[in-house]
Amino acid sequence: MSEREVIVRVRGVHKYFSRGSERVDVLQDLNLDVPQGEFLALMGPSGSGKTTLLNLIAGLDTPSEGRVEVADQLISNMSEAQLATWRTRNVGFIFQFYHLLPVLTAYENVELPLLLLPMTAAQRKEQVLTALELVGLSGRLNHRPGQLSGGQQQRVGIARAIATDPTLIVADEPTGDLDSKSAEEILNLLGVLQKELDKTIIMVTHDPKAAERAGRTLHLEKGRLVHEQVRQAHSA
Repeated sequence: MSEREVIVRVRGVHKYFSRGSERVDVLQDLNLDVPQGEFLALMGPSGSGKTTLLNLIAGLDTPSEGRVEVADQLISNMSEAQLATWRTRNVGFIFQFYHLLPVLTAYENVELPLLLLPMTAAQRKEQVLTALELVGLSGRLNHRPGQLSGGQQQRVGIARAIATDPTLIVADEPTGDLDSKSAEEILNLLGVLQKELDKTIIMVTHDPKAAERAGRTLHLEKGRLVHEQVRQAHSA
């Protein structure tokens, strides 16, 4: 474990649902620390709780019991409205199927989360152009998703995720819908975000090759952390 400042703290977290009279435990007594600037992969079979854990850390859901802190903010006690505001400022989301709006250009898709922040048009433009340049799409500003390859669409998704300069980037199967070459390019880009911008990245993946690019992999099974694997830094 790095000695850097811990940016995510999960303590005694349980998550369960009721199915009729039956209680279904998704996460059980889970504890986790994630240092600033770490690239962490979460793996496990379907139903192991990895996406649920990602959603709790990203403020998309709240635990049934326990505490979740991100950058010293106790998000597990926030209301839905507070969480929505907190996510806009602090979390960049990367999805498997991109979630781009087909009627908007690459520029407009990246600009979307910035419209929720108190910024001038000039400030938004600067951050959008910087994000698109970072992912290598300065020449595709006015292209709509249908005019882009899958890999390019995911790059737009990554630009959108980083445009707000978030505290945390969460990626749910970011290479799951890509061919191997595009997947490699996306993983290289995530590595750049971690190493050069010092971004903290938490990625859910089924792909061992994707997980190998993370500095640490946690394996979940039936709602518990069962195995941890730490790697030397990967040189992209």
